[in-house]
Amino acid sequence: MAETWTVLKVLQWTAGHLSDKGVESARLDAELLLADLLALDRVGLYLNYDRPLQEVELTAYRERVKRRAGREPLQYLLGRTEFWSLALNVSPAVLIPRPETEILVEEALKRLPSNAATLDVGTGSGAIALALAHERRDLKIIGLDASADALQVAAANGARLALQERVEWSHGDLHQLPAGPFDMVVSNPPYIPKADLAGLMPEVQKFEPQVALDGGIDGLEAYRALSSQTDSLSPGGWLLVEVGIGQAEDVRELFGSAGLGELFVRNDLADIPRVVGGRRCA
Repeated sequence: MAETWTVLKVLQWTAGHLSDKGVESARLDAELLLADLLALDRVGLYLNYDRPLQEVELTAYRERVKRRAGREPLQYLLGRTEFWSLALNVSPAVLIPRPETEILVEEALKRLPSNAATLDVGTGSGAIALALAHERRDLKIIGLDASADALQVAAANGARLALQERVEWSHGDLHQLPAGPFDMVVSNPPYIPKADLAGLMPEVQKFEPQVALDGGIDGLEAYRALSSQTDSLSPGGWLLVEVGIGQAEDVRELFGSAGLGELFVRNDLADIPRVVGGRRCA
């Protein structure tokens, strides 16, 4: 007689299996993968713990669990994530937006004047640009990325969120910004030192786009490029960036050397310096 796999039994086995493979949020991931497959929320899983799974459901779920056990990010398996309370589609073409990047959005919103021309450099999934567009209907935003595949993801997110008319997507590199002038340039650029890439957690190292992670020998290459192009800012315009652990003072010095003033550093919720900004003198 074939063994019966109920929702509860499948979740218990999967949580243990994923934990053995080094997945930190094993139980949560098991639940989210199954809930998505069965078109339920997590409460729905609890209400259906005794439900037997059909063979076709087990087969589909096993494939998802196999991929997650191989450390493929949960967000790529689900095809979506949340940022700034917005549901964003994601794929291996883009970095998965992190909660700490919302600090960058907060700081940008504090400083953006009315009708500001705004450039999001390395837009990826469009997370920053779309968060700003969602909060401020007056902004004129360009999302710039060197990856055509990433721009497709961003454009699709913009259309699904009905923000497609408020953000222009542009193919280009951070080493040659559009002429502007911009009232704000905001960026979460590549900032991982090249030698550190091999030590990243498997989800990041194996699956997220390396071009969006690799910050060069010391991790500061993108910040040098951005701070050398302050002529893209309008007088009084701001340059705001996310930084990696231990990089804030170096980036602040780069901005100061580039002639930016009103320099500031903002810590994230873990008290790690996370955002650096400076203003072009009027």
